Amino acid sequence: MLKRTNLVLFDFDGTLSWPDSNMAFGRYCFRHSLRPWLFLPLVGVCAIFRLFNPSGIWWRQNMRRFITSDMVRRFVSDFVKEHKRNRFGWAAERVAAEHAAGNKVVLLTASPDYLIPKLVGDMKFDAVICSKMYKDKPWKYKFLCWGENKVLAMDEWARENKIVPHVVRAYSDSKSDLPMMEIADHQVWINPRTGMPV
Repeated sequence: MLKRTNLVLFDFDGTLSWPDSNMAFGRYCFRHSLRPWLFLPLVGVCAIFRLFNPSGIWWRQNMRRFITSDMVRRFVSDFVKEHKRNRFGWAAERVAAEHAAGNKVVLLTASPDYLIPKLVGDMKFDAVICSKMYKDKPWKYKFLCWGENKVLAMDEWARENKIVPHVVRAYSDSKSDLPMMEIADHQVWINPRTGMPV
């Protein structure tokens, strides 16, 4: 039998932490490897495509085409230690408070599966749903957890866990999360630069 369950949804980048972890990992790779520099022309082309198609997948993937599975293996651990320092001070407390109120807490983020579980492993989310990448091509999406896909992914998780979700609150910094925010009773918009509610 399905059980009605109160959920609180959180975005990650710009909501709980700044700057964007996916972009920050790309910059980290530039600082620690020569390979990304060879891809600068492609990165430039992708930046132009982004201007005309902000929701596109092609430029998202190819902007990070320099990332290899070996780079992920070598760089992620130290990157995570560095990037965790960018988490907003209230983030862990807010997640804990939502738990204490009896809500299940779900993280929904476009950042990749080789970063996010390690970045938030200490925050005790009931579910961490992120973009799924190919292991041998970590720049390429199996599933992009962005926009409407966040709601679809949450619904799939709810079905697998035999619950009927009631979203009491959602936190985000970005209008791209409107599909997620609009299903919540209460929307909390965060200023990504300050970490404070707007």
